[in-house]
Amino acid sequence: MADIRITGRMVNFSRLTFDTNNHDAIRQQLTQMLDDTSSHGASIIIDSTVEQELIELIQLLLSLDLQPMAVIDGLLTDQARSIQFPVLPADRPLQRIKPTTEQILEQTTENDQDSANNTQKTNATAHITSYHNDMLRTGQCLIQENGDVILNASMNSGSEIISSGNVHIYGSAQGRIIAGASGNPSARIFCYKLNAELISIAGTYCVADDIPSHVQKKAVHIYLNEHQELVFEALDI
Repeated sequence: MADIRITGRMVNFSRLTFDTNNHDAIRQQLTQMLDDTSSHGASIIIDSTVEQELIELIQLLLSLDLQPMAVIDGLLTDQARSIQFPVLPADRPLQRIKPTTEQILEQTTENDQDSANNTQKTNATAHITSYHNDMLRTGQCLIQENGDVILNASMNSGSEIISSGNVHIYGSAQGRIIAGASGNPSARIFCYKLNAELISIAGTYCVADDIPSHVQKKAVHIYLNEHQELVFEALDI
């Protein structure tokens, strides 16, 4: 029998990006985040936009019951290599593409009347729906900050859709789908064939391994319930 075996196992990691090297502030904020999300024991990838002491940061994370696994190649690379701590390559930037077409709907709201001029002031905001008719390929990103996204094709793994509103995909979805990106808990995701790497609505997310099996590769409607939990509802299509 061989002394070495290769087995497959998927492990989910959370990426923590640090914009400060104030470890007291980091401890305070992480403690609150962990209490809110019940992420104790999570495996962590470290990314830092500022210089800081890596060993002290690792010790801090361990004291909070987190498991630092690696750093993203960047400011902490030299420190990581000096202690033989794993270094992961930095992300490739996604290419933001333009949708095939956009539909703009002006929404007007009334303000108080200006008594001096006897006029009624109004504010107009635009709700934009982005329509895209082509395959969303690996490395491409379709973003709509002020409305919905409708993809009339499939999306490959390594692609991404980000929408402040709803997302509709009339094909196979293998990438990352983010709806309600501005914090809208009423946003919804509709997909003809779900095989996504990540699903997120208003910050509540689910990675591929945690997507319920009864909706894998099927038509699905995804939304948040009253407890801000993701609900996956199979559609009879």
